[in-house]
Amino acid sequence: MFIRLCYTILLALAAPFLLFGLYKKKEGKPSVGHRWKEHFGVTPKLSMQSEPIWIHAVSVGEAIAATPLIKAIKQRHPEQSIVVTTTTPTGADQVAKLGELVEHRYMPIDFPFAIKGFLKALKPSQLLIMETELWPNTLHTVAKANIPITVMNARLSERSCQSYAKVQRVFDLLANELTHILCQHQDDAERFIRLGVERNKVSVTGSLKFDIEMDGSIIHSGASLREKLGKHRSIWIAASTHQGEDEQLISVHRKLLVTFPKALLVLVPRHPERFASVAKLCANQGFNTVLRTDEKASAESSQIYIGDTMGEMMTLIAASDICFMGGSLLGDKVGGHNLLEPAALGKPIVTGPSYYNFSDITKQLTLVNGAIVVAHEEALLSTLSDLFTNPKAVAKMGSAALKVVEQNRGALDKTLSAIL
Repeated sequence: MFIRLCYTILLALAAPFLLFGLYKKKEGKPSVGHRWKEHFGVTPKLSMQSEPIWIHAVSVGEAIAATPLIKAIKQRHPEQSIVVTTTTPTGADQVAKLGELVEHRYMPIDFPFAIKGFLKALKPSQLLIMETELWPNTLHTVAKANIPITVMNARLSERSCQSYAKVQRVFDLLANELTHILCQHQDDAERFIRLGVERNKVSVTGSLKFDIEMDGSIIHSGASLREKLGKHRSIWIAASTHQGEDEQLISVHRKLLVTFPKALLVLVPRHPERFASVAKLCANQGFNTVLRTDEKASAESSQIYIGDTMGEMMTLIAASDICFMGGSLLGDKVGGHNLLEPAALGKPIVTGPSYYNFSDITKQLTLVNGAIVVAHEEALLSTLSDLFTNPKAVAKMGSAALKVVEQNRGALDKTLSAIL
């Protein structure tokens, strides 16, 4: 009780700054707009008021990972209503693509009054949390209302485990409210148990991200974009890049153009508010730069193609030959991003040395040569040059990456069995 009270006071002091960052208007970033009241528990009722399943997916990545699960639930139980909460407006945009399958609400700030307002309006039958988005007041208030709480696709790195161990009483406060933790890997499960979570609360279901859907529309849109970009040129994509990383990748591409003058870099910044600044950076450095949203520009003669749209990453990867995954060239600052999307598309993957957020997946892919880890810019340049001169190696790496995804499918059925 005392720990939660101290936490709530600190949250109240920090909330204005957090909300300022969330509500601040930025070019290319969707706005919360008039729906800001939802963050304070003023939540509109659902159109179908029938004890919905509540799924919390903090932002875009978690919303994408939850999509196959949502579709599977609706397929088995068409009448079951589902509400998906996100914290960010970019996450809200992703959920909107599911159409009538779900209804979206913004996640209330972690104040007891806001959570109580949300529960009173929606009356959910259970709460499913994607990955490990644990908020003390939310967990306590939901558990007190006798609503089961399941963490799905749970990950717990060794670093996070050690951090939680230093504040064991705080972790216990969180873990005691949970009904079930569905872990991606056995290592994750063992770390939760090591921290004192009861063994019967912990299961290993695998990663829902391996059950990623690869429908024909993605393949078709990728092939169509490839025609537009140039069918016979060497194309690599740098996906989910961060500030400080773009400069390194642009430098690599400049050197790559010496050997491969028709090569194209598809550059996709992680955050939409950076689209314009990254495009300006490329243009200022003398590259023929084209935006995805600029339909009038000639993409075939471009040197850098900026992916300045949301929700099209799979299409952009499908149109490329090789995928470099961003967030991995900045030391320990980010820790990499998910390699499964390019793997599911059968693309060879290159990543920088910092990938601790996805170490298990990266190790599985590198073990079968479906992915290559490079230490620095020069190593990335050398790897890209080698692959572009050896199409058979590109195809072999892509096949190996796809095989890893196929061998790990099945988390969706295990998760459904646990929650339904």
